[in-house]
Order: sequence, then structure tokens, then C-alpha cells
Amino acid sequence: MTVHEIPDELISLERSAEQERARLSGLTGDDYDAQLRRWRKASAAFHAAVTEHATTTQTSRYEVEQAVKKAVRHPEPEDGAAGK
Repeated sequence: MTVHEIPDELISLERSAEQERARLSGLTGDDYDAQLRRWRKASAAFHAAVTEHATTTQTSRYEVEQAVKKAVRHPEPEDGAAGK
């Protein structure tokens, strides 16, 4: 699966989940618990969308998830940016 085949919705949901996860850093107590719930909700939305997409397109759920995570966490440089 290439980046061009990944729906923007999946990219957006994974970015949202990653942002919520990053916000856990440095929190404790009730603040941590509340943020953990927000992260879990965002993560669940991402995983549900991945499952739906994989089922609809008859592709491997694992491959879809890994392609999205790679696109979000390790994006390829824009055209022409590699040599800079």
C-alpha cells in the first residue's frame, strides 16, 4: 500500500491519536487519567477506521495500519526536498 492509496481520514485519525498520546508526557494523577481516556478514544477511532477500510478494500488490516503509521510517523520528504 502506498501513501497515495491511504485515505486522508486515516492519516488524520492517526495524527490525532499521536497528538493525544504525546500530551500524556509530564502529566500525573487525574490529569494523566483524563488525557489517557482522550488518547484511548482517539486510538479506538483510528483502529475502527482501519478495520473498516481493510474490510471494505479486502486488504490486510495489519498492512493498512502499518502503512498509515509509517506515513504519519516517518513521512517521505516532499519532491525536491531530499537534496536540501
